[in-house]
Amino acid sequence: MVASTGERRQEVTRATAVLAVVCATAALAAGCASSGVAAERGPGAGKAHDVPAGTVSGAADALVRAGSSQVSTTMRMASGGTWLTITGSGGFDFARRQGELTLVLPKDAAGAEEHRPITELLTPGSLYMKDRGEGVPAGKWVRVDTTRLADGNLVTGGATEPLAAAELLRGAQDVTYVGEETLRGTRVRHYRGTTDIARAARAAGPAARGALAAAAKGFTVTTVPFDAWLDGQGRLRQVSQRFTFSEAGSKQGAGPDVTVVSTTRFDAFGTRVPVIMPRPADIWTGKIVSAQPG
Repeated sequence: MVASTGERRQEVTRATAVLAVVCATAALAAGCASSGVAAERGPGAGKAHDVPAGTVSGAADALVRAGSSQVSTTMRMASGGTWLTITGSGGFDFARRQGELTLVLPKDAAGAEEHRPITELLTPGSLYMKDRGEGVPAGKWVRVDTTRLADGNLVTGGATEPLAAAELLRGAQDVTYVGEETLRGTRVRHYRGTTDIARAARAAGPAARGALAAAAKGFTVTTVPFDAWLDGQGRLRQVSQRFTFSEAGSKQGAGPDVTVVSTTRFDAFGTRVPVIMPRPADIWTGKIVSAQPG
């Protein structure tokens, strides 16, 4: 059965809940700060090193070979001239393409928690969120069909799916080798460049191709600047990516551009990552209250 326009809009509303909670009192501002991912390419950028684009583009395959890892995430966005940050931690099984994250939203101006932590289960084709708030009973899950999302779930869940962040590097281009560094006690090679979402979609495997193809159509800017740190086995230890898209919810349809910087860190490879799926009775199917201004 083909979903109606209203059903698709509801799916997007559910998925954007995390970002909407953060921005409940003001629309995301245009013209975000220029500092951040790949914003500075000074003299320390270094020379090209061993065909760096090819090295970076194989990062997803290296993660699948590694099996699983602990992950931590940071998503920064601009709102009213202020950078707001969502942090997450958990684990991801790259072979099964599923994992669990706990997201912590920013505190309010007085330093108080505005929302309890949100638990997310990331699975092929679906995102489950617990304690999403805004009309959803405590302890209930909300299911989002990620195949319907215009951004391929790269930003709207409040964290970029860890393997999707690596798959996106399959479109890497204009890559330079910055140098060797130590990252959380591990010697790594730092690369900097841009990746094209459409190019990554064409190079990705079947499991990731559809989401990336949707993102290539959904983002206003499909070129994504990145910084990537790989260890001696070619595994990503950290990747930061800068996304640009049109603000959702504009009455005119297209709104100002929004910049989101997403950083994913990978540690403790081989860590067991059990994912327990919610029971059907625990999945909320009632009305979802939008946190965005009306």
